[in-house]
Amino acid sequence: MTAVVTGARAAVWAALGTVRDPELDEPLTDLGFVARCEVSDAGYAVVRLRLPTYFCAPNFAFLMVADAYDAVAGVPGLTGLDIRLDDHFAADVINRGVAARQGFVASFEGEAVDELDTLRYDFVRKAVLAGTDRVCRSLGRDPQSLTLGDVPRSPDLDRLRARRRELGLPAEDGDPLLLDPATGTAVAPADAKRHLAFARLTRTSMEANSGVCRGMLRARYALTSEEEGTG
Repeated sequence: MTAVVTGARAAVWAALGTVRDPELDEPLTDLGFVARCEVSDAGYAVVRLRLPTYFCAPNFAFLMVADAYDAVAGVPGLTGLDIRLDDHFAADVINRGVAARQGFVASFEGEAVDELDTLRYDFVRKAVLAGTDRVCRSLGRDPQSLTLGDVPRSPDLDRLRARRRELGLPAEDGDPLLLDPATGTAVAPADAKRHLAFARLTRTSMEANSGVCRGMLRARYALTSEEEGTG
């Protein structure tokens, strides 16, 4: 493998690393959902994606494949790309729709009535809640009166800021740490305890789902934990 091809593959892999499972809020590359990632000498990228079960929800699967296509299409220097989902009951429909740059409704004509923007935003809101709990757990004081700038820098804080920005929510140093992700308003002191409890529940649910998905993927493809993220 030439240095150029190696660099191109690394660029494609990095692009795939920006794509998250919408429900779990984790990169596809970390979850083991990238089964194959290759770039030919001519610059043609081939990516194969996989999921923990044959019957994973088609709307989640469509988002994942479409986002992966968009991410890889943005890699400079590629001459073409072939991105597909394997081993899924709706793979043919999803792969054709994404390759044709159709939306979810057009791809599942007669079966789907809405595009997936609302679903995507719902999951990012959950990611904001989960991220709030991750940040607050590391604090030694009541977070109610804190701003984002009061919190020590950390990867969790950077991730929380990024998710808030995705939703157009306040994410600067002077903005409140506790924020309603649906309205963008600061959480009232009387509602802080309930908000934090819901944030904790959201985080634990997402992390539990992540563990289940990882275990099912390993069992389905007879993977070791080391093989999950190698592509």
